[in-house]
Amino acid sequence: MAALLTCAAAAQDDRAIPTLLLTGASNHNWRYTSRVHEDTLEATRHFDVTISDDPATTLADAQGLKRYRLIVLDYNSDRRWPEAAEKNLVDAVRGGTGLVAIHSANNAFPGWTDYEAMLGLMWRDGAGHGRFHPFAVRYVDVEHPVTRGLPDMAQHPDELYHGLTNPQKVKIRYLATAFSDAETGGTQQDEAMAIAVQFGSGRVFATPLGHVWEHAEDTKASISDPQFKTLLCRGAEWAATGAVTQGIEWEDVRSHNTLTPQEMEAGWALLFPGSDTAAWRGYQEKDFPSSGWVVEGDTLHHPAGTSGPDLITREQFADFEFACQWKVAPGGNSGIMYRVGETEGASYQTGPEMQVLDNERHPDAKSTRTSAGALYGLVACGLDVVRPAGQWNSVKIVVRGNHVEHWMNGWKVAEVELNSPQWDALIKGTKFEPWKDFGRLPKGHIALQNHGDDVWYRDLRIRTLPTR
Repeated sequence: MAALLTCAAAAQDDRAIPTLLLTGASNHNWRYTSRVHEDTLEATRHFDVTISDDPATTLADAQGLKRYRLIVLDYNSDRRWPEAAEKNLVDAVRGGTGLVAIHSANNAFPGWTDYEAMLGLMWRDGAGHGRFHPFAVRYVDVEHPVTRGLPDMAQHPDELYHGLTNPQKVKIRYLATAFSDAETGGTQQDEAMAIAVQFGSGRVFATPLGHVWEHAEDTKASISDPQFKTLLCRGAEWAATGAVTQGIEWEDVRSHNTLTPQEMEAGWALLFPGSDTAAWRGYQEKDFPSSGWVVEGDTLHHPAGTSGPDLITREQFADFEFACQWKVAPGGNSGIMYRVGETEGASYQTGPEMQVLDNERHPDAKSTRTSAGALYGLVACGLDVVRPAGQWNSVKIVVRGNHVEHWMNGWKVAEVELNSPQWDALIKGTKFEPWKDFGRLPKGHIALQNHGDDVWYRDLRIRTLPTR
């Protein structure tokens, strides 16, 4: 593996706030929002986030709960948790653990008085919202640590909740409001968009912002807006510590194209350390392409409209895990092929492809078999977890024997058995059927597709797995 490199990453800041993010149920796209919130918080290096998709079990462990200084609720259900789990959450917050509640978390658990006392403003009978639209958010308490120095939010795209009530009559500090315009289905008055509540020794920050529906790409803008990310991270830090040390603009300060000591111990190796392209060459070429692919900052970039071949790894891999991050420009299309041979005119004639795509604008997204994350043309992407154009998606491809898995942003989105009756049935009658080696090679290259559009890759890494 001479072309593969190792490079240690900076260790997680030991001052990062241990954070538990509770999710796993909602009438919204919690699979998407929970992982974006995790990424938003960790990008600042102020938070070390653990996600639980099973809060009832996690909260039942009172001792384990003590390690967290902050709990984030991205959860909505009428179904109550077991008594011990509810008690442990209430005791933790009352005892000083910070709490953050996002969007529809204030819809949950009607009748649980302690929950309503923690969150303050709740979605109960009479609450509602107009249509999803951009609106201004005004900071009305400019002396609070969360809002101090922040410029008002301009044209934030979201649902604007109205008619929230305070069923437990708790003392609320109103941090931000937005005007709910009747023309967009609102109340023609200012509505609360961020509040602070004291619950025992615990500080609570709550915002009704952050609406994302499943299969509604435009709504993903609500939590990708840097203004929202700034508010969330500052609110979270205040809830955990009582102070805010972050600046007034959210920033991703993490390093990329590096490996942690744990990743190196697990056998991961870098395919691109941020400048060195030694692990790559052009398809059916000896060297890295002279056109079509460039090193741009800490990325491998294919500029739109430039000629050049697909990129392939110099080495071939049989059983492996491959991981990277990618982003595309609006309307962009690319792909990641694996077990690629060089006997045909194109890499996709031998290597199955994980689709790389802007799902909001590209026509391929009309079918889940050709949308982002899918095994192109054959196996649908099963979850709506892709991030919009211009944002980074974290993906992983696992190939072991004939078994293939596609993972995107923390979720397994496609799975198939190569060289099986299932595989034969999938390719029968498709363009892939005449290509005798398609998906059948026992080993091959990893390929990054030049589809003519702007696409960026970073954090490209791989580890070999024992061959079955």
